[in-house]
Amino acid sequence: MKKFIAMAMLALVGVACSNNQQSEEARAEQFQKNLNKEFSDAKSSPLPKDALKKFKSLDYFPISEDFVIEGIFVRTPDEQPFEMPTTTHRKPVYVKYGEINFSLNNKNFKLDVFQDVALREKREYVNHLFLPFTDLTSGVTSYGGGRYIDLEIPEGDKIIINFNLAYNPYCVYNPKFSCPIPPEQNFIEADINAGVKDYKYE
Repeated sequence: MKKFIAMAMLALVGVACSNNQQSEEARAEQFQKNLNKEFSDAKSSPLPKDALKKFKSLDYFPISEDFVIEGIFVRTPDEQPFEMPTTTHRKPVYVKYGEINFSLNNKNFKLDVFQDVALREKREYVNHLFLPFTDLTSGVTSYGGGRYIDLEIPEGDKIIINFNLAYNPYCVYNPKFSCPIPPEQNFIEADINAGVKDYKYE
């Protein structure tokens, strides 16, 4: 009986993990649909008018559960606000909120996550975390200037990074936008074949 209960518990854990993976994959599918919808709409699209007329879909890496990663979240409450470099002269004020430690392909990595000091004053962004990063695909199959992921502050010390939700800065599509530049320490020495690929206007 005890053996059966133990096996049943393991099965439940397996189902829970499977459901979580399915949930993250569903999030990625919805993310792609929402992004394509945003880019197709003249009211919300960052694309110039001539590019918008030809737009059908962004180019994505295949959705993969291999890039849904659980990390350890470490808060860094003593950090001071700073001006983050951008692709223009604009320097928005951010503060480092924490660090995420995770493993990928048997390598350990650490990424810094930030909050936009002005943006977090808005109620809907009070728990928002900004994760800018570069990786070995940057400048090859993904945008050379790096990509972003939006996260939420976790309740505990574990956090999910779903790289399938990685997206390009708006300045990739239109130079009129000013985009934060990922810090050097947020380089991932691995191929993150997930999320949005580089944009090529034809």
